[in-house]
Amino acid sequence: MRLLLWLVALMAAAIGIAVTARFNPGNVVLSYPPYRVDMSLNLFVVLMALLFAVIYVLVRTVKSTMRMPERVAAYRQRKREREGNKGLRDALKALFEGRFGHAEKAAMRAAELPENAGLAALIGARAAHRMREPARRDAWLAGIVHDNALKTARLMTVTELLVDDHQPEAALEAVAELNASGQRHIHALQWSMKANQQARNWPEVLRLVRILDKRKALHPALSARLREMSYEALLGEEGHDAESIRRVWAGVPPADRTVPFIAARAANAFNACGLHDEARVIAEEALKANWDDCVVRAYREAAGPSGSPSLLAQIEHCETWLKERPLDAELALTLGSLCLKQKLWGKAQRYLEQALSDATEASMVREAHLKLAQMHEALGQEQEAANHYRQCALASIL
Repeated sequence: MRLLLWLVALMAAAIGIAVTARFNPGNVVLSYPPYRVDMSLNLFVVLMALLFAVIYVLVRTVKSTMRMPERVAAYRQRKREREGNKGLRDALKALFEGRFGHAEKAAMRAAELPENAGLAALIGARAAHRMREPARRDAWLAGIVHDNALKTARLMTVTELLVDDHQPEAALEAVAELNASGQRHIHALQWSMKANQQARNWPEVLRLVRILDKRKALHPALSARLREMSYEALLGEEGHDAESIRRVWAGVPPADRTVPFIAARAANAFNACGLHDEARVIAEEALKANWDDCVVRAYREAAGPSGSPSLLAQIEHCETWLKERPLDAELALTLGSLCLKQKLWGKAQRYLEQALSDATEASMVREAHLKLAQMHEALGQEQEAANHYRQCALASIL
């Protein structure tokens, strides 16, 4: 439709010009003595139009020639940008495909464009790291140390790569610099937690786990495992005295104190320091909230001295619990051991034999036979004691 309108307008203009030229009697005289040129006005108009066209073409040609270096430079710049951007795309594609050699080569091409140099360096560093080339990785990262726009990306990359390379001290330096810049997003906290875990900085691991739990950034199973590892390390360190154990336990939140693994580990630590009263309190509180065999075993190890009120109280507690859990072999073994220590021979034998009949683990069978052997030996029943010692040895072999 537009073309048709242009054709109609062009035809109308041509007809108008033809009609006007036909009835135009004008004449133009160019005089430069002794020369004189006469021509019609129509011819003069045509010549002026041609002259204008020629001058216009000459001016455009000269101007285009003068701008040629600028246009060539712009063309080359556009070509570099196309190649640089293509190199960046190829580097990302190769990195995600796992072709790390191709990714690093493409990153080198992309780095030729200044605007892409920083991102290309991050890609090249990751590719070199995957190929186990730490020197090239560090060289890539060193090239963008002063690029403030990529500071956070660089520090996150450094932290991740150093943690993967098992260099927790260097990774923690990057984490400290990252924290100083005010960056505390979830991904940074997760890598900080991993770096502290490798550095065995367990108090900081616990702090980060709690923060990530609040933000629901950790799987519950992973969170529980990290807490267990942290408390196991904190409570199981050699050289702990009573005061240090108390300080560690004082820093444990109430919600964690009733977790079976943590409570059992703490009770064992207190038992190792001779703090049996505190170990019993910890085990009893944990058993009220969550019943678990490992806590029962720790409770058995926290037995008070023979004839003490604490030992009698333990026996009463265990008898009450056994009424609620009549088939619990671990509890029966604990009650039998406590009665043996209190020299309640009849009860001790009954509960130990019950534990032996209900036991499902070899370690439990072995311990029950050992306790029965000790009981018969204390009663002077050498034959029965020898039989149980033999059964204990067989259970150890099996």
